[in-house]
Amino acid sequence: MQRIYALIGKPLGHSLSADYFNDLFATQGIDARYVLQELSDLSLLIPWLEATPAVVGFNVTSPYKVAICDYLDEIDAEARYVGAVNTVVVDRSGSKMRLRGFNTDVQGVVESLQPLLRPELQHALILGTGGAAHAVAQALKRLGRDYTLVSRSPEAAHILSYEALTPALISESGILINATPLGMEPLVTERPQLPYEAITPQHLCMDLIYNPEETRFLKACREQGATTINGLKMLLVQARYAWHIWTHKQ
Repeated sequence: MQRIYALIGKPLGHSLSADYFNDLFATQGIDARYVLQELSDLSLLIPWLEATPAVVGFNVTSPYKVAICDYLDEIDAEARYVGAVNTVVVDRSGSKMRLRGFNTDVQGVVESLQPLLRPELQHALILGTGGAAHAVAQALKRLGRDYTLVSRSPEAAHILSYEALTPALISESGILINATPLGMEPLVTERPQLPYEAITPQHLCMDLIYNPEETRFLKACREQGATTINGLKMLLVQARYAWHIWTHKQ
């Protein structure tokens, strides 16, 4: 039986994951295919897995990276610490299907940022508080950088609102990372609300979005002279690690 791997989330029209994995399968002669499985609600996951026994692994994207944890039988230590999962092994070897979760986004962020970091870049603003933002926070810890989370609706004292992002705070935070869906289909005309005039050529700005290649956030940062990077390298790194997990953790 041909193995199936998948991406679950919503929306998925922007994703290049299927292209990446299906090219991998074709070039390496692997009898498998990768599909995009858009789920309107995460409660549909288990019925879909039960009805599709060929599925042996799947990736998770927005908005389910945190909520997926409630559906898993096991969670890797780092994924548990982060509180978000983007890679799941479907173990059908026993009498009962078991789901095991991992997080490869952290390594994707680490390998994307590391070559661009400079000693003076010590503090980051992470725009967003979802599962992707959690992975970014853990990656920054690994890289020895401080960070502050930013949310439209802060629910804790240590999380800033966008209204609190003054030009002075932007200038003091050398790393800006967009971990929100603003800029991705269907929100391509949107960007986080920041005082972009405070961004300088000394800033490093990353958007986890890779499609479109340059979001309005990255365009505004580039026009201010900042170093910019989109999420394509992160996608490729996390996909490589996901494939390793699927082929070595079964």
